[in-house]
Order: sequence, then structure tokens, then C-alpha cells
Amino acid sequence: MLLLLLIVFGYKELLEPLSLVLIGVTSGETAHINTHKFILHAGDTMARFFGTNGIRGVVGKELTLAFLHDMTLAIGTFLGGPILVGYDGRKSGPMLCNMVCAALHYGGINCNVAGMVPTPCLEYAVKSLGYSGGIMITASHNPPEYNGIKPVASDGVEISRSDELAVEEIYRTEKWTRPVEWGRTGTEVRAVTAYLDGIVSQIDSDRIRSKGFGVVLDLGNGAQVASAPELCNILGCKTHLVNEKLDGDFPGRGSEPTPQNLSALSEAVVKNHADLGIAFDGDGDRSIFCDERGNVLTGDSSALVLARHILGNRPKSIAVTCLNSGSGVESLAAQSGSRVIRTKVGSVEVSRMMVQTGALIGFEENGGFMYGPHNQVRDGCMALALMLDALAAASDMSLSGKVSELPPSFTTKDKIPCPAQSVPGLVSALKDEFPDSDTTDGIRISLDSKEWVMIRPSGTEPIVRIYAEAKSKDRLDGIISEYSKKIRSILDSHTG
Repeated sequence: MLLLLLIVFGYKELLEPLSLVLIGVTSGETAHINTHKFILHAGDTMARFFGTNGIRGVVGKELTLAFLHDMTLAIGTFLGGPILVGYDGRKSGPMLCNMVCAALHYGGINCNVAGMVPTPCLEYAVKSLGYSGGIMITASHNPPEYNGIKPVASDGVEISRSDELAVEEIYRTEKWTRPVEWGRTGTEVRAVTAYLDGIVSQIDSDRIRSKGFGVVLDLGNGAQVASAPELCNILGCKTHLVNEKLDGDFPGRGSEPTPQNLSALSEAVVKNHADLGIAFDGDGDRSIFCDERGNVLTGDSSALVLARHILGNRPKSIAVTCLNSGSGVESLAAQSGSRVIRTKVGSVEVSRMMVQTGALIGFEENGGFMYGPHNQVRDGCMALALMLDALAAASDMSLSGKVSELPPSFTTKDKIPCPAQSVPGLVSALKDEFPDSDTTDGIRISLDSKEWVMIRPSGTEPIVRIYAEAKSKDRLDGIISEYSKKIRSILDSHTG
């Protein structure tokens, strides 16, 4: 049946089986499987397909149509139907969407296609329009040759880590739905409208319109092309666009916004005398802000601006963030009698903790911000609306002025090549030297109440990431330099 579907769609060149050869792997061993995602971590006995956010791979290599077909059957079996399917602006998106829908049909599951939409749009539409689940075809900020799938539960939030394991077990055992009749595909035309209506309902849109804000949108040739300009139009903003053409090759500045590639955004903000700028990643769930002076903000800084505004209006609430976010949120939350819960790194960890605790907000240091009353997921458009709401509520205060009110903090991150099998030894050596450290996710070493360093393996490539916070830029540089040397020394001693 699969062969027939592939031939019908004309994708015979992608029939190469998924390169997963795991024969003879035992506990404690690590196997690299021609991809940064489908790997065995030390101590695991079976390969994990889900990474930090969904399943990703190079299309036609790790992410073959044969693999996608069977994994979709597993996801569909777990979620039930009907399922909402969407894709970001990558060129492989429509093709992979066809295969996802065909696989769901084969499992007897009905689905509707939302088309090219941002990830948070699909997630919100799943919840608000009454679907049993969703499948978003996206590789987020990965390079153009990648794509992937992200399953969404009926509550509009990515499935939990335990649910990921359940899906993987269905995939391995092939215990997927055996249909009485084939499924059907329809079209969902309400997704973007429902998404934008939901965002606008959470803010004081009349007050924002009265301000006539100037906003520069760096759409990054990505999926927020479908919604961010319209949101600004609804809110009466004077909008200027950068990298506004949808292009799955991301020719403007790449799919991930970083301080190093946002010069066009910064220049456009200053040139147009805008009140703020914002840059989205490829699938539109993360956002990096730029103040009216052209200064690009860290994800921590913009999150604290939003947290101060939101928690100030809703005291005694809960905020959730990862272990690698800056320490400023604790002191800020205390001002409103709110509390902070820390999780492992990853939006799934934050989102699911928000659902569990009824948290008001959540965020990551990479520009992912989550607003619980709308949906407990990263959402670039919701973050933009909340920032406009915060500025509109202030009496003639600029974004740079709001940043200047934050507790002073200096954060950064770096990376060092490190094969997966070397991670346990590295963490163990650091734990021996710093026995009071937190090993919930890699290792987080507290230097004092305001300074720390964290080392954890990447979920997407064979490296370890180093995160740090310090009281001054010089001190921060010194911490990163010291621990980079320490890590390299440990790795050299284990391989020597």
C-alpha cells in the first residue's frame, strides 16, 4: 500500500529506507545514526526519534517518506481523529503534507489541512476548533534541507515526553489503527482567523490602536507571513516589513533570528522611527525584539519586560521557565507575590508544566514566550501583541526605557563539540568537582546567588552548550572562558 501511495505521488526517489541500524546495541552504548536526532543516548537501549521539539531530519535521508508514513500512523493511532495538519514555508512542506494525509487515510483517520500556517496558529486551531490532535510539519529554525513533524494534543499543546514514548512504542511494534474504511481529507479555512481573534481577545486592542505604533516585522521568509502583518493591521500599527517574501530557502537571514543576523531589522527600526521591531523564526513560534534605538534584546530581557507587565496585573501567579534562563525572573516575580517554577530545557517541558500548574506565563531564553490564557505554547504573534499591550499601558515609556528598569544581568551561551557518549563522563567529572550542583538537565553550577554556569548536551547536534549568567560583562566572559577550558580538558582526558 505504501509503495502504491509513493508511486502515485511521484516520490519514488525518497523510498530509501530510514537509515536506522541498531542491531547489537546494548545498554550503555551510543549509536550515531546518520542524523543528530535519531540517536541512542548513553544508557538508553532503544533509539529515540523525538528530539527537543518533535522529530526532524534531512528530507530524503533521515526523513524518508517510508519513515514518515509509519510514524504518522503511530501518531494518528495515539491521537485519534479528526486531525488538523499544517506546514511551514519549507519547500518540502506540501509534499510531506500529502504523505501525512495519505498515511492517516490508510489508518482510517479523517484529517483537515490548514495549509501554510505558523506552528502556534495550528496549535491554537486544534484547541479552539475541536480537533482530536494536530500534526505540524516543520523543522523550526533548522536549515532548509530539514523538515519534521510535531504532534499536538487536543488541548493545543505539544504532546508530553511520556506521550512521545507511547508514540515511539506504537511505531516500533506497528500496533497502529486497522481501519474499517479509509479516512478522508478536507480543508480547514478558519485556522488563521481563529488564531488572530484569540490573540486580540487577550489584549486591550482599543488602547493599542489609539497609540498608532510603528512596528518593523522581520518575517524571516517564514510562516508568520501568514498572520503577523494582519495582526498589526488589526491593531492599527504602521508596519514596515523585512524579509517578507515566503521562501523555504530562507535567503534573507536564515531561519533562526540571532543578534548577529538582525542588522536589517535594527536599521529599519531606526530609519523608520519605529517603536519596536520583531524577528520571527522559520515556523513563527519564537521572536526576538529590537527596541526603538535599534538594540536587539536577548530572549531573557524581552521575557522579563513582558513578565513584569503581566504579573503586575495578575499578582500571585505562576511563571515557568527553564534552568538555563537568567535569575532575574525570581526577583521580578517576588514583587507581585508570584512564584517561579524551573524545568528542564525545552518548550515541551515548559508548556506541559504550565498545563499542570495553571501557570500564567512561561518562557525560554531563546525567545520563546508562552501566555497561558491564550495557549501554553511558544507564540511569536502573541508575544508581539503582549509587548504592544505593555507599551500602550505605559505613559510615553519606550521599550528601551522598560528594559532599563529591569534588574541588571548579563547572560550568554556557547557550544563545544562533544559526542553523545562523552556526555555522562563530562557531567560526572563536573559533579565530582562541584557536588552541590543541580544535575536535573546536564549540570547547573551555582557560583553565587546571581552567578551560575550550566552545561548540557544539545538535543539537535553532537555538542554541549554552555550557558552562564554574571554580574558584569567582564565577569561573564571570564566564566565562559574558564569553563570552556575545563570542559575541553575533561573531554581530552577521557579520549586520551
